[in-house]
Amino acid sequence: MASRPAEQRGDARQLAARLDAEGVRNLALTWVDNAGIARVKAIPAQRLVQAAERGVGMSPVFDVFTSEDQISPSEHLGGPDGDLRLFPDLDRVTTLAAQPGWAWAPADRYDQLGLPHPACQRQFARRMAERATAAGLDLRTGFETEWVVTRAPAGPPPAAADTYEALDYPCAGPAYGMTRVVELSDYLRDVSEALTVQGVEVLQLHPEYAPGQFEVTTAPGDPVRAADDVVLVRETIRAVSQRHGLRASFAPSVVAGEVGNGCHLHLSLHRDGESLHRAADAEWGLAPDAQAFLAGILGALPALLAIGCPSPASYLRLQPSHWAGVYQCWGVENREAALRLITGAPDDLDGGHAEVKTFDAAANPYLAVGTVIAAGLHGMETGASLPAPTVGDPGVLGVRERARRGIVRLPSTLGEATDRLEKSAPLSEALGDVLHGAVLAVRRAEEARFAESDAEEIAAATRWRW
Repeated sequence: MASRPAEQRGDARQLAARLDAEGVRNLALTWVDNAGIARVKAIPAQRLVQAAERGVGMSPVFDVFTSEDQISPSEHLGGPDGDLRLFPDLDRVTTLAAQPGWAWAPADRYDQLGLPHPACQRQFARRMAERATAAGLDLRTGFETEWVVTRAPAGPPPAAADTYEALDYPCAGPAYGMTRVVELSDYLRDVSEALTVQGVEVLQLHPEYAPGQFEVTTAPGDPVRAADDVVLVRETIRAVSQRHGLRASFAPSVVAGEVGNGCHLHLSLHRDGESLHRAADAEWGLAPDAQAFLAGILGALPALLAIGCPSPASYLRLQPSHWAGVYQCWGVENREAALRLITGAPDDLDGGHAEVKTFDAAANPYLAVGTVIAAGLHGMETGASLPAPTVGDPGVLGVRERARRGIVRLPSTLGEATDRLEKSAPLSEALGDVLHGAVLAVRRAEEARFAESDAEEIAAATRWRW
């Protein structure tokens, strides 16, 4: 196994000394699998130097684990053979505010010879970000994370087979109501403080629509860092919730028939310090490359759903007239459009941005940012153009009127979305055979697992998976 450069070993020694001075005794190294589950290997913090030099072992079979830990072998992955090395990103080592004695770092995965693992989702996101840079783009991304909080039961969490579980919400206020903030002010303060201490900039924190539901929006950054932040945000909320006797669910559908949790992806395009969303005299303020990039995303949305909405539970959330963006259309400040253009205030120096509304927290955030970039770059390469923006709720239009306007329903099942991903040449090329095949295998297995389940059974079985 090839070792890391000497300068990285020196950085690791300094970092290990700092962690020791802060009372950190354990370091959690995470990566996110294709089912959206954050997997982990934990090491004593004093072994950070060895981990930075030689990595930490982990089987490649986890690339084909489902959300219920079943193995779904693909052509390239799935057997008992082989091993990988997890290398912590030293720049992202973070002391955890809500887990005393612990620190966290995202990991990149390599094979035993030191070569990048072809199914490493984090390195995939980095490759796509580098492609965007090579195309002259400065791409910034950020996420909104939604979650539902309930009181923790006295006993152990229910098994997945226990499909009917009464949820005990700790707040009774109305949607978006200040009452919820008052009722859980200590909890929300601790969430905000923990994220801030950990270096995550919080832009907004507020109640959402469903019972017990909240949302936090964090500052945009480079795509890999933004995806890292999603993992850190989610696990921080989970830890703070536990310390308050609460449980947090990030599942797309917590209760069947109610509004689910999204994890909306925001992105903005810049070049040479100038926003491509504020082009003078350009239609909708979008420079030609920004139009083509967004058109590429819009065109790829049926396939992207298999990445951003990777569970059968995701499709319980994707209902018309629920601000989930279930039609393949875009709009200016239209929260029913799958791709929403946010113009921003006229004096906003950073310019506007766009939002992919369909995605949820079951998605691997590295796959989400990577495939969206790949779709956008394909739009630029092919000179794609945006159709007319959609105004109003397409869900209230008749079928013929939607057809006249060229507005079609996005896939309504995971199987349909997976079929579209399998046939998408741009996304297949970007992902590569190994990662593309592993994603397809996991999606097919998830679809088969719940093929005979009703909505309530799907929601209950996946409620505490993410």
